[in-house]
Amino acid sequence: MAKQYGFLIDIKNCYGCKTCSMACKSEHDNPPGVLWRRVREFTSDNPNTQGFITMSCNHCDDPQCMKVCPAGTYSKRPDGIVVQDHDRCIGCRMCIMACPYNAPVFDPAEGKTSKCNMCAEYIDQGMKPRCVESCPGGVLRFGEIEQLRAEHQTDWALVEKRYYMPDHNISHPNVVIIPADE
Repeated sequence: MAKQYGFLIDIKNCYGCKTCSMACKSEHDNPPGVLWRRVREFTSDNPNTQGFITMSCNHCDDPQCMKVCPAGTYSKRPDGIVVQDHDRCIGCRMCIMACPYNAPVFDPAEGKTSKCNMCAEYIDQGMKPRCVESCPGGVLRFGEIEQLRAEHQTDWALVEKRYYMPDHNISHPNVVIIPADE
């Protein structure tokens, strides 16, 4: 099997500082309002499940953005990272509508979309994505998804219900999520 990179998100250690989001924004010099990694607060009836979850592009096995883009903007590298050729983007926002995780972001000033590239330029140099490097709580990890999954399996039924996430079968995301109460 070919290498596929992914993220591990340990929700129980996230305290909502948004350092991951700001490190990403700063690294990629994204304009105001364009966040490739977002930290979302969640609440439920159970006080043990209140907290934060950080999400970006999940570099899915079946990327919906790539399937619908009429300009052929998206491609999947041999290491599984879904990248965008920003120059080809026509700003139609089809990728935003198709992505179950709302990963692509539209910049109204530029009239184009963009998304997390997992800091592919860093990975190519043997480094980690900026969001992972910057997280003070150790919430984010990066690596080959099969190794991350060997360490912890995501209970998708629980995660989807508790955190209001879409059905993982739509795109088969390359992310491992450890719920807050594990």
